[in-house]
Amino acid sequence: MLNGRDPRIDFFRGLALIFIFWDHVPHNPLGQITLRNFGFSDAAEVFVFLAGYASVLAYGKVLQREGYWMASLKILRRTWVLYVVHIFLLAMLMGIVFFANSHVETRDLVEEMGLTHFVTHPQQALTDELLLRFKPNLMDPLPLYIVLLAGLPLILPLMLRNTWWVVAASATVYLLAPWMGWNLRAIADGVWYFNPVTWQFLFVLGGAAAIYAQRPRQPETRALLRQPLFVAAALYALLAAVITLSWRWPQVHDAWMPSALSDLLYPISKTDLSPVRLVHFLALTYVTAKLLPGRAWTQNWLARQTCRTGRFSLEVFCLGVLLAPLADMINALAGDAFAMQIFTALVGAGLMAMLGAWLEFNKHLSQSALPRQRLHS
Repeated sequence: MLNGRDPRIDFFRGLALIFIFWDHVPHNPLGQITLRNFGFSDAAEVFVFLAGYASVLAYGKVLQREGYWMASLKILRRTWVLYVVHIFLLAMLMGIVFFANSHVETRDLVEEMGLTHFVTHPQQALTDELLLRFKPNLMDPLPLYIVLLAGLPLILPLMLRNTWWVVAASATVYLLAPWMGWNLRAIADGVWYFNPVTWQFLFVLGGAAAIYAQRPRQPETRALLRQPLFVAAALYALLAAVITLSWRWPQVHDAWMPSALSDLLYPISKTDLSPVRLVHFLALTYVTAKLLPGRAWTQNWLARQTCRTGRFSLEVFCLGVLLAPLADMINALAGDAFAMQIFTALVGAGLMAMLGAWLEFNKHLSQSALPRQRLHS
């Protein structure tokens, strides 16, 4: 039986949302401390994996309690909400970017944000928007989530009964997709930047992790450094960090990187979720889970604010998408001054946390109002 909410999931989802915001503000100094700077994977993997984890955990309980058709109906209803949010969010993003671009003379924010297609082909862009083929920068994760969630009713019952068969089938599709060229169409005869046919594997792995986490396990008695899997995962994460940091100095990287390893490693495709990215994320996840096995650390003040941010991930993600071009505009008007870049990055993260706090406050008000309504009815 699937159990309740895990605050660690909310914490890492909230952290991923902040990292995504920082990563998409150009020249932002705090973007240098995000996950992508210390390994092959980044906050996108965290977002998709935890989306799979949370979706299977939530709708798996609905399926067990109310049956398959009710679970499917609720999944599709949520998918429709995400689709509508995507349409309105894109319209708001375009308005903000065009406004910001009219005030910035040093850069073309419309081109930076990938909105040139709307300027040159507005009618086709509207059609492509409805078909999820027009996805400016910052918007890619949401259409990916829409497609992955829409497919969940097809695999959820199987996952609850034969988890590893579903994982094996998903892995097969993941391995075949780059070789067969499977992807969805995007604008200008392109393809989706986040290929749903490959990224579905990470979503499924997240769901499998949710199911596995509910099963009773024997406490580990051996020290972490005596566990071969932990040591291997930690070494891989460390090697990935060294290689990623060396990219800052191309001459140093070329001098020490063996050609055989370079040929094996590159190119690292984010579109098709290269195996080195996937393995790095899984290694990092395993090491983190081993180092932070309990939930007590989520109770300090800063962790609670981050958890609250991750608890309302859709609303906070949308806010982050809208804040990024505004922060970019303010930074550009200030001449990209270091102090202003730090200020806008921290204010943006603070506003995202405040939105999470406000939404939780409203949720508590709604819940406390229900007993009073029943009493007077």
